[in-house]
Amino acid sequence: MKIVHGDEVESGGGTSYRGGTSSHKILLEGEQGSIDNFSLVMPSSPGRFSPRHRHNFEQVRFQLEGTANYGATGIMKPGMIGFFPEGVHYGPQTQKEGTRLCSLVLQNGGSSGCGYVSRGESKQATEQLMEMGEFIDGVFKLPKGAATIPGGTPGKRNLDGAQAIWELVNRKPLKFPEPRYEQPILFDPNNYTWIPIEDQAGAYERRMGTFTEAGSAINFYKINAAASLIITGGRDIFFTYSGSGSVDGEKLRYSTTIYLDPGESVTIRADEDITLLNLHLPDLSYLANLDETATQAAE
Repeated sequence: MKIVHGDEVESGGGTSYRGGTSSHKILLEGEQGSIDNFSLVMPSSPGRFSPRHRHNFEQVRFQLEGTANYGATGIMKPGMIGFFPEGVHYGPQTQKEGTRLCSLVLQNGGSSGCGYVSRGESKQATEQLMEMGEFIDGVFKLPKGAATIPGGTPGKRNLDGAQAIWELVNRKPLKFPEPRYEQPILFDPNNYTWIPIEDQAGAYERRMGTFTEAGSAINFYKINAAASLIITGGRDIFFTYSGSGSVDGEKLRYSTTIYLDPGESVTIRADEDITLLNLHLPDLSYLANLDETATQAAE
């Protein structure tokens, strides 16, 4: 179990390979090198540009402040949330000068088994790539006559920044997974009904959805003032969107974030109405079984 208070986390530099300026707070990180690695960050920016692109990992984006414009993908107003699947293009992301955006972003390895490059690996690879070429508006460009990225896609001098980083870290071309969805899914939670939770008086849930065969899920919980909620984990993240109270004796307030491994549980007590965002990470254990089955079939 981990409990992190967002207002106690220092802001650091954002993704420098994208256009504009940004900073972020790293709330949680998984295990570097594992296929189910993840990171949870709170990025903010006074000005930002990101070209239309895609990833080989999953994302959930929860808009906290400002209106995010993702071009043809859609617009996310404060309180909206989006599931961005592996292999699916989105954007471009633009932002008006003088406006401020703040969001909560979960990035994690998904059903493709491609994993997720850690923030530390990404920062190191970005620095190495800047010695080889340059990032312009989110695209990495090698100079004419330069060799390709070591182990990367042959003959490619221009690559999306995230793809260039992945190829340098993994020393092989990135093969994007076939998309399971045609486009990202954007939700307005306010249009969902609060459903009472059985045997937990004063507690309610909004079920946004479950995604892919690995069971990634998005839900919201509400706890009325003076009520309590027992939550049990299964690689679950709980982010405090509003309200205050306590969690296992610790003060709980806006941006308090809880991570629970399978079998772990905590009790949250509300001093005032609390709203929690719950992000359930995918269970990728079946991928090992698939690999074993494929090996046996080949023998």
